[in-house]
Amino acid sequence: MKYKKLGKSGIKVSEIGFGAWTIALDWWGKKIEDDEAKRMLKKAYDIGINFFETADMYGKGKSEKLIGEVFKGMREEIVISTKYGYDFSEVEQIGHAELPQNFDPKFTRKALNDCLERLQTDYLDAFGLHNPKLNHIRNDETFGTLDELIKEGKIRSAQVALGPAIGWTQEGLEAMDRKSVSAVQTVYNILEQTPGNELIEKAEKQDVGILVRVPDASGILTGKVKAETVIPSNDHRKDRKAEWRKSALEKVEQFRPIAERNGLNITEFAIKFILSKRSIASVLPTVVSEEEIEMFASISDGKYLNSSDMKEIDELYNTWPPYELKATPQTN
Repeated sequence: MKYKKLGKSGIKVSEIGFGAWTIALDWWGKKIEDDEAKRMLKKAYDIGINFFETADMYGKGKSEKLIGEVFKGMREEIVISTKYGYDFSEVEQIGHAELPQNFDPKFTRKALNDCLERLQTDYLDAFGLHNPKLNHIRNDETFGTLDELIKEGKIRSAQVALGPAIGWTQEGLEAMDRKSVSAVQTVYNILEQTPGNELIEKAEKQDVGILVRVPDASGILTGKVKAETVIPSNDHRKDRKAEWRKSALEKVEQFRPIAERNGLNITEFAIKFILSKRSIASVLPTVVSEEEIEMFASISDGKYLNSSDMKEIDELYNTWPPYELKATPQTN
């Protein structure tokens, strides 16, 4: 396992991280029981993963509690990042419907204290805004509170997790101007490089680490999802329509010769493409088994794609028609 720094925080994180939402929610076609979840967390640690990324709303704290239980007494050996902003205390979490958001100072401090308790720690390596809108990014009061929490030693750095749509460009760009923000999390993969490429460019200048989720394009790049795959209604991938899947699979074939001449299968090729980009701090694949954790971790070996391969990928990508971006309305 190789390690990179989390932007200007200087915190060293494993190139492959553990995105812990699957151990608390059944949104990826599998309900993971607690015993298996704990085995997965331990397996990740044993093979060199030190970065565990979660959120308070994942199972209403369940994901955080599992991490806290497994790594009790090992706090200095792991890097913990969690996110807040959804007020789930008085509402039922049904499917993927978005819940009320709150980032004001009082809510921020309460959310942090609750996270610390569940994680059985007195500080976080990164504390993030979960799917903030542009008005949240522009709220000085919120980021002033995060600055205070860093000074108090309760958090070491802040992150901003963009979403739920992949096109939230302005939020990410403006977040990088905040002094406390060391990381920005976004959807990014070889098939969906917008707005990631623009974010990566600014991240290099601002010394901000990019955290990548959905690196496998929702199963397209691992072979789990094919054009004819029937996706259950409770599966997060249901929004990937058949037309998109068909087009994505055709694009994969355009990349296959590059992968094969490097001796890589498509999954290895897709992850190494991301790791070959500067400013990528950690890749957070969606994993539902110990075997998948081992497979993704093995790809972090320091052997990246060369510049000519990366140029060829860029040229191929630029021949595709641009896709519509979903974003919050921009204001001056």
